Amino acid sequence: MPTKFSRSALMPETSNGHIAFLGLGNMGAHMSRRLVESGIQVVGFDLQDAARRSLAETGGTVAPTPAQAVAGADIVILMLPNSTVVEAVLDDVDVLDALRSGTVIIDMGSSEPTSTRRLALELAERGVTLIDAPVSGGIGGAAAGTLTIMAAGDETAVAQISSMLAPLGTWLRVGDTGAGHALKAINNLLAAVQLLATAEGFAIGRRFGLDPEVIVSTINAASGRSAASETKFPNFVLPETYNSGFALRLMLKDMRIATGLAAELGIGAALGDWAVQVWSQADTDLGPSADQMEIARWALAGTEAKDA
Repeated sequence: MPTKFSRSALMPETSNGHIAFLGLGNMGAHMSRRLVESGIQVVGFDLQDAARRSLAETGGTVAPTPAQAVAGADIVILMLPNSTVVEAVLDDVDVLDALRSGTVIIDMGSSEPTSTRRLALELAERGVTLIDAPVSGGIGGAAAGTLTIMAAGDETAVAQISSMLAPLGTWLRVGDTGAGHALKAINNLLAAVQLLATAEGFAIGRRFGLDPEVIVSTINAASGRSAASETKFPNFVLPETYNSGFALRLMLKDMRIATGLAAELGIGAALGDWAVQVWSQADTDLGPSADQMEIARWALAGTEAKDA
Protein backbone atom coordinates (compact mmCIF):
# COMPACT_ATOMS: atom_id res chain seq x y z
CA MET A 1 0.00 0.00 0.00
CA PRO A 2 1.27 3.49 -0.80
CA THR A 3 2.40 5.37 2.28
CA LYS A 4 1.44 8.87 3.34
CA PHE A 5 3.86 11.73 3.76
CA SER A 6 5.50 12.19 7.13
CA ARG A 7 7.38 15.40 6.26
CA SER A 8 5.98 17.59 9.01
CA ALA A 9 7.83 20.67 7.76
CA LEU A 10 5.31 20.92 4.95
CA MET A 11 2.51 18.55 5.82
CA PRO A 12 0.15 19.46 8.69
CA GLU A 13 -1.09 16.75 11.03
CA THR A 14 -4.61 17.09 9.62
CA SER A 15 -3.47 16.33 6.07
CA ASN A 16 -4.28 13.11 4.25
CA GLY A 17 -0.81 13.36 2.74
CA HIS A 18 -1.48 12.73 -0.95
CA ILE A 19 -0.15 14.28 -4.13
CA ALA A 20 -2.61 15.30 -6.83
CA PHE A 21 -1.30 14.82 -10.36
CA LEU A 22 -3.15 16.54 -13.20
CA GLY A 23 -2.00 15.55 -16.70
CA LEU A 24 -1.11 11.89 -17.16
CA GLY A 25 0.11 11.95 -20.77
CA ASN A 26 3.45 10.85 -22.21
CA MET A 27 5.48 12.48 -19.43
CA GLY A 28 2.94 12.52 -16.62
CA ALA A 29 2.28 8.78 -16.87
CA HIS A 30 5.90 7.92 -16.11
CA MET A 31 6.33 10.63 -13.48
CA SER A 32 3.21 9.63 -11.56
CA ARG A 33 4.23 5.97 -11.76
CA ARG A 34 7.61 6.73 -10.23
CA LEU A 35 5.97 8.57 -7.36
CA VAL A 36 3.59 5.68 -6.71
CA GLU A 37 6.45 3.17 -6.83
CA SER A 38 8.39 5.27 -4.30
CA GLY A 39 5.53 4.85 -1.82
CA ILE A 40 3.69 8.13 -2.35
CA GLN A 41 -0.09 8.24 -2.45
CA VAL A 42 -1.01 9.76 -5.83
CA VAL A 43 -4.50 10.85 -6.86
CA GLY A 44 -4.58 11.75 -10.54
CA PHE A 45 -6.81 13.11 -13.26
CA ASP A 46 -6.61 13.20 -17.04
CA LEU A 47 -9.16 13.74 -19.77
CA GLN A 48 -8.10 10.53 -21.54
CA ASP A 49 -9.48 7.17 -20.41
CA ALA A 50 -6.25 5.35 -21.28
CA ALA A 51 -4.19 7.73 -19.14
CA ARG A 52 -6.50 7.25 -16.17
CA ARG A 53 -6.38 3.47 -16.55
CA SER A 54 -2.59 3.58 -16.67
CA LEU A 55 -2.41 5.37 -13.31
CA ALA A 56 -4.84 2.91 -11.75
CA GLU A 57 -2.79 -0.02 -13.03
CA THR A 58 0.34 1.34 -11.34
CA GLY A 59 -1.42 1.61 -7.98
CA GLY A 60 -2.50 5.24 -8.07
CA THR A 61 -6.01 6.53 -7.44
CA VAL A 62 -8.07 8.11 -10.22
CA ALA A 63 -10.33 11.07 -9.41
CA PRO A 64 -13.38 11.86 -11.55
CA THR A 65 -12.59 15.60 -11.68
CA PRO A 66 -9.58 17.88 -11.14
CA ALA A 67 -11.28 19.40 -8.08
CA GLN A 68 -11.71 16.00 -6.46
CA ALA A 69 -8.09 15.15 -7.19
CA VAL A 70 -6.74 18.26 -5.47
CA ALA A 71 -9.13 18.18 -2.50
CA GLY A 72 -6.99 17.79 0.61
CA ALA A 73 -3.76 17.40 -1.34
CA ASP A 74 -0.51 18.66 0.12
CA ILE A 75 1.10 18.97 -3.30
CA VAL A 76 -0.55 19.40 -6.71
CA ILE A 77 1.58 18.61 -9.76
CA LEU A 78 0.49 20.00 -13.12
CA MET A 79 1.86 18.36 -16.27
CA LEU A 80 -0.30 20.21 -18.77
CA PRO A 81 0.40 21.30 -22.37
CA ASN A 82 0.41 25.10 -22.05
CA SER A 83 -0.49 28.16 -19.99
CA THR A 84 -4.00 28.31 -21.42
CA VAL A 85 -4.82 24.92 -19.92
CA VAL A 86 -3.01 25.72 -16.65
CA GLU A 87 -4.96 28.96 -16.32
CA ALA A 88 -8.24 27.17 -17.05
CA VAL A 89 -7.53 24.66 -14.27
CA LEU A 90 -6.34 27.18 -11.70
CA ASP A 91 -9.10 29.67 -12.47
CA ASP A 92 -11.78 26.99 -12.05
CA VAL A 93 -13.96 27.82 -9.04
CA ASP A 94 -14.34 24.18 -8.01
CA VAL A 95 -10.58 23.64 -8.06
CA LEU A 96 -9.92 26.84 -6.12
CA ASP A 97 -12.50 25.92 -3.50
CA ALA A 98 -10.95 22.45 -3.14
CA LEU A 99 -7.44 23.78 -2.52
CA ARG A 100 -6.59 24.22 1.13
CA SER A 101 -4.31 26.88 2.53
CA GLY A 102 -0.74 25.59 2.62
CA THR A 103 -0.96 23.55 -0.57
CA VAL A 104 2.02 23.73 -2.93
CA ILE A 105 1.22 23.65 -6.65
CA ILE A 106 4.06 22.67 -8.99
CA ASP A 107 3.65 23.52 -12.67
CA MET A 108 6.04 21.07 -14.34
CA GLY A 109 4.92 21.77 -17.89
CA SER A 110 6.16 24.47 -20.25
CA SER A 111 4.17 27.59 -19.45
CA GLU A 112 4.61 31.30 -20.09
CA PRO A 113 6.66 33.03 -17.36
CA THR A 114 4.42 36.10 -17.17
CA SER A 115 1.32 33.94 -16.75
CA THR A 116 3.10 31.94 -14.05
CA ARG A 117 3.94 35.08 -12.09
CA ARG A 118 0.36 36.33 -12.27
CA LEU A 119 -1.06 33.01 -11.10
CA ALA A 120 1.47 32.82 -8.26
CA LEU A 121 0.34 36.20 -6.93
CA GLU A 122 -3.34 35.26 -7.16
CA LEU A 123 -2.83 31.90 -5.45
CA ALA A 124 -0.71 33.46 -2.70
CA GLU A 125 -3.78 35.44 -1.62
CA ARG A 126 -5.38 32.07 -0.86
CA GLY A 127 -2.36 30.82 1.05
CA VAL A 128 -1.33 28.55 -1.84
CA THR A 129 2.25 28.49 -3.15
CA LEU A 130 2.92 28.10 -6.87
CA ILE A 131 6.30 26.80 -8.00
CA ASP A 132 7.26 26.49 -11.64
CA ALA A 133 9.43 23.43 -12.21
CA PRO A 134 9.54 22.44 -15.89
CA VAL A 135 11.61 19.45 -16.90
CA SER A 136 14.15 18.40 -19.50
CA GLY A 137 15.00 14.83 -20.40
CA GLY A 138 12.05 13.59 -22.40
CA ILE A 139 10.09 10.38 -21.97
CA GLY A 140 13.25 8.40 -21.31
CA GLY A 141 14.22 10.70 -18.46
CA ALA A 142 10.70 10.60 -17.04
CA ALA A 143 10.68 6.80 -17.09
CA ALA A 144 14.15 6.50 -15.52
CA GLY A 145 13.75 9.34 -13.01
CA THR A 146 16.65 11.28 -14.49
CA LEU A 147 14.87 14.48 -15.46
CA THR A 148 16.55 17.83 -15.00
CA ILE A 149 13.98 19.90 -13.09
CA MET A 150 14.28 23.69 -13.26
CA ALA A 151 12.48 24.80 -10.11
CA ALA A 152 11.71 28.42 -9.32
CA GLY A 153 9.91 30.17 -6.50
CA ASP A 154 10.09 30.25 -2.72
CA GLU A 155 13.48 28.85 -1.71
CA THR A 156 12.23 26.95 1.34
CA ALA A 157 9.33 25.38 -0.53
CA VAL A 158 11.57 24.33 -3.41
CA ALA A 159 14.00 22.68 -0.99
CA GLN A 160 11.19 20.77 0.71
CA ILE A 161 9.50 19.48 -2.42
CA SER A 162 12.77 18.60 -4.15
CA SER A 163 13.69 16.21 -1.35
CA MET A 164 10.22 14.66 -1.37
CA LEU A 165 10.02 14.29 -5.15
CA ALA A 166 13.59 13.13 -5.77
CA PRO A 167 12.34 10.02 -7.63
CA LEU A 168 11.58 12.29 -10.59
CA GLY A 169 15.15 13.52 -11.17
CA THR A 170 17.63 16.23 -10.23
CA TRP A 171 16.10 19.42 -8.87
CA LEU A 172 17.85 22.73 -9.49
CA ARG A 173 16.51 25.98 -8.02
CA VAL A 174 17.03 28.49 -10.81
CA GLY A 175 15.53 31.65 -9.32
CA ASP A 176 12.32 33.35 -8.35
CA THR A 177 8.86 32.59 -9.72
CA GLY A 178 8.81 32.37 -13.51
CA ALA A 179 12.54 31.69 -13.85
CA GLY A 180 11.97 27.98 -14.39
CA HIS A 181 9.55 28.50 -17.24
CA ALA A 182 11.81 31.13 -18.79
CA LEU A 183 14.83 28.81 -18.68
CA LYS A 184 12.84 25.88 -20.06
CA ALA A 185 11.74 27.96 -23.04
CA ILE A 186 15.30 29.19 -23.63
CA ASN A 187 16.61 25.63 -23.38
CA ASN A 188 14.08 24.35 -25.90
CA LEU A 189 14.81 27.22 -28.28
CA LEU A 190 18.48 26.21 -28.21
CA ALA A 191 17.57 22.53 -28.62
CA ALA A 192 15.31 23.34 -31.57
CA VAL A 193 17.98 25.45 -33.31
CA GLN A 194 20.53 22.64 -32.80
CA LEU A 195 18.11 20.05 -34.11
CA LEU A 196 17.24 22.13 -37.16
CA ALA A 197 20.89 22.89 -37.94
CA THR A 198 21.81 19.21 -37.57
CA ALA A 199 18.88 18.20 -39.78
CA GLU A 200 19.96 20.62 -42.49
CA GLY A 201 23.58 19.45 -42.31
CA PHE A 202 22.42 15.84 -42.45
CA ALA A 203 20.23 16.61 -45.47
CA ILE A 204 23.16 18.28 -47.28
CA GLY A 205 25.36 15.27 -46.60
CA ARG A 206 22.73 12.84 -47.79
CA ARG A 207 22.14 14.85 -50.97
CA PHE A 208 25.90 14.77 -51.63
CA GLY A 209 25.83 11.00 -51.26
CA LEU A 210 27.39 10.50 -47.83
CA ASP A 211 26.47 7.47 -45.76
CA PRO A 212 23.98 8.47 -42.98
CA GLU A 213 25.86 6.55 -40.28
CA VAL A 214 29.13 8.15 -41.35
CA ILE A 215 27.62 11.64 -41.23
CA VAL A 216 26.40 11.23 -37.66
CA SER A 217 29.42 9.36 -36.27
CA THR A 218 31.86 11.85 -37.79
CA ILE A 219 29.97 14.89 -36.55
CA ASN A 220 29.91 13.33 -33.09
CA ALA A 221 33.70 13.02 -33.19
CA ALA A 222 34.09 16.63 -34.31
CA SER A 223 33.13 20.14 -33.24
CA GLY A 224 29.66 20.08 -34.79
CA ARG A 225 28.30 17.62 -32.25
CA SER A 226 25.34 18.46 -30.03
CA ALA A 227 22.61 16.69 -28.10
CA ALA A 228 20.77 16.45 -31.41
CA SER A 229 23.58 14.58 -33.15
CA GLU A 230 24.67 12.54 -30.14
CA THR A 231 21.27 11.36 -28.93
CA LYS A 232 18.35 12.29 -31.16
CA PHE A 233 19.78 11.32 -34.54
CA PRO A 234 21.11 7.89 -33.51
CA ASN A 235 17.89 7.05 -31.66
CA PHE A 236 15.21 8.47 -33.93
CA VAL A 237 16.56 9.60 -37.32
CA LEU A 238 18.97 6.86 -38.39
CA PRO A 239 16.37 4.16 -37.57
CA GLU A 240 13.80 6.36 -39.38
CA THR A 241 11.31 6.06 -36.52
CA TYR A 242 11.05 9.80 -35.73
CA ASN A 243 9.21 8.95 -32.51
CA SER A 244 10.79 10.82 -29.59
CA GLY A 245 7.37 11.29 -27.98
CA PHE A 246 7.58 15.09 -27.96
CA ALA A 247 5.35 16.84 -30.47
CA LEU A 248 6.82 19.25 -33.01
CA ARG A 249 3.99 21.63 -32.17
CA LEU A 250 4.93 21.63 -28.48
CA MET A 251 8.55 22.41 -29.34
CA LEU A 252 7.34 25.27 -31.51
CA LYS A 253 5.19 26.53 -28.63
CA ASP A 254 8.23 26.64 -26.33
CA MET A 255 10.29 28.40 -29.00
CA ARG A 256 7.63 31.07 -29.31
CA ILE A 257 7.61 31.55 -25.53
CA ALA A 258 11.36 32.23 -25.63
CA THR A 259 11.27 34.61 -28.59
CA GLY A 260 8.17 36.30 -27.17
CA LEU A 261 10.01 36.84 -23.90
CA ALA A 262 12.89 38.38 -25.85
CA ALA A 263 10.46 40.75 -27.53
CA GLU A 264 8.92 41.71 -24.18
CA LEU A 265 12.39 42.50 -22.85
CA GLY A 266 13.36 44.49 -25.95
CA ILE A 267 16.10 42.02 -26.86
CA GLY A 268 16.83 40.91 -30.41
CA ALA A 269 16.64 37.18 -31.18
CA ALA A 270 17.25 37.05 -34.92
CA LEU A 271 18.31 33.41 -35.08
CA GLY A 272 15.49 32.37 -32.79
CA ASP A 273 12.93 34.30 -34.85
CA TRP A 274 14.23 32.68 -38.04
CA ALA A 275 14.06 29.21 -36.46
CA VAL A 276 10.46 29.85 -35.39
CA GLN A 277 9.59 30.68 -39.01
CA VAL A 278 11.18 27.48 -40.30
CA TRP A 279 9.61 25.29 -37.62
CA SER A 280 6.25 26.98 -38.29
CA GLN A 281 6.47 25.97 -41.94
CA ALA A 282 7.35 22.41 -40.93
CA ASP A 283 4.36 22.38 -38.59
CA THR A 284 2.09 23.53 -41.42
CA ASP A 285 3.46 20.90 -43.80
CA LEU A 286 3.57 17.98 -41.35
CA GLY A 287 0.41 18.59 -39.35
CA PRO A 288 -0.52 18.61 -35.65
CA SER A 289 0.43 15.00 -34.91
CA ALA A 290 4.06 15.34 -36.05
CA ASP A 291 6.87 14.45 -33.65
CA GLN A 292 9.69 16.98 -33.19
CA MET A 293 12.09 14.56 -34.91
CA GLU A 294 10.13 14.81 -38.14
CA ILE A 295 11.89 18.13 -38.72
CA ALA A 296 14.80 15.97 -39.93
CA ARG A 297 12.60 14.02 -42.35
CA TRP A 298 11.07 17.29 -43.51
CA ALA A 299 14.48 18.86 -44.14
CA LEU A 300 15.62 15.80 -46.08
CA ALA A 301 12.44 15.79 -48.14
CA GLY A 302 13.08 19.43 -49.02
CA THR A 303 16.47 18.61 -50.55
CA GLU A 304 15.06 15.61 -52.39
CA ALA A 305 12.23 17.70 -53.84
CA LYS A 306 14.81 19.82 -55.63
CA ASP A 307 15.89 16.75 -57.58
CA ALA A 308 12.35 16.12 -58.82
